[in-house]
Amino acid sequence: MKTSNENLKISFYLKKKNVRKGLCPVMGRIAVGQEMVQFSCKLEANPDLWDTRAGRVNGKSHHAREVNREIDKINVAVNAKYKEIVSIRGKATADEVKNAYQGILSPQETVLSIFREHNEEYKRRIGVNNAASTWKNYNNSFMHLEEFIQKKYHVSDLAFRQLDYIFIEDFAYYLRIDCKMNPNTMLHKLSCLRKMARIAIGRRLINRDPFAGFSPERTKSKPKYVPAVELDKLMNTTLKSSALELTRDMFVFSCYTGLAYIDLYNLTNQQIVKAEDGDLWLYTSRQKTGNDTKIPLLDKPLQIIDKYRGMGLGDKVFPLKSAVMLNNQLKKIAKLCGIDITLTFHMARHTFATEICLSQGVPIETVSRMMGHKKLLTTQVYAKVTHNKVNEEMEALTEKLKDKYALAS
Repeated sequence: MKTSNENLKISFYLKKKNVRKGLCPVMGRIAVGQEMVQFSCKLEANPDLWDTRAGRVNGKSHHAREVNREIDKINVAVNAKYKEIVSIRGKATADEVKNAYQGILSPQETVLSIFREHNEEYKRRIGVNNAASTWKNYNNSFMHLEEFIQKKYHVSDLAFRQLDYIFIEDFAYYLRIDCKMNPNTMLHKLSCLRKMARIAIGRRLINRDPFAGFSPERTKSKPKYVPAVELDKLMNTTLKSSALELTRDMFVFSCYTGLAYIDLYNLTNQQIVKAEDGDLWLYTSRQKTGNDTKIPLLDKPLQIIDKYRGMGLGDKVFPLKSAVMLNNQLKKIAKLCGIDITLTFHMARHTFATEICLSQGVPIETVSRMMGHKKLLTTQVYAKVTHNKVNEEMEALTEKLKDKYALAS
């Protein structure tokens, strides 16, 4: 019996050299184009009843019905695997169809299936050691990749072995030109795909890094912080709106503690701890990384805590609004204060690292611990040594060396 699914042909025959108890093994043959492979059907049939042309057992005996029923199942299964591979890759080889039918090739070997599996697993760990915002970023990257594969290859998915240097370059071009992303946003999407490639390498689905030799366009990351002069304007300008005043106070609190928005939003009174010397500290952990942080409370954040005491919902310290609303209001506040900077709430964290800590002589290792970073390198991205700080350090060094060395006359 032969069936056709576009280029696919399936036939069945007997291996008559291996006769056992009057029965011969039933073999299958898959042909796609000029390529052909054989496989064992794990069935046996009576050669005297076998119809070579039809590829079936003649008659209505129990034996004939049983063998023919299994042949029909194999036929349907092979056709289904062929369609599945073609829908993913746009084409299929006879060997791929056989492997898929025998369970050697699984859907987990495709790019989007691994990406989807990763995102589902990541979502399950939100609130444990993963952040919802990062999960959204992975999902967004997945959607861009899915759209690219459909537009470029006209298929729903790709086998991981098709992920090569040219694919990476084409995807980068699509993100940069078609999606009009800036280089850093494009790099972030590519880094999500690179993680999937690392997973595939770890599972031995591929044996080489498709990103090897790829050097994407980059823009130098510029830390964004509020200079001391502008921070003074922000704190000393009278705001007539209580809503704007709350936003300003929350921003300033973050400038003096380094708390990210979500950690400030979740801050409870239980996390304000009195140390042995009587000073108050924040004992909390970053939602993004799960790292514990201990931050001493300076006068300014203590004043803000007192100002809003009892106004938070439940045991929360502050009646905080959404991050979107805060960022919108910060732009209005900047205009009212005469600050020519596009303020975002995350800039407070940069300001804590740069103006409040490093510029005042706090070691970067200490800053890193207070900010809850896993690596010092991350803190270096946030922290920028200001020009004034360099001047101060060099003036102090000049004073120390003034009479220590003298040139021979």
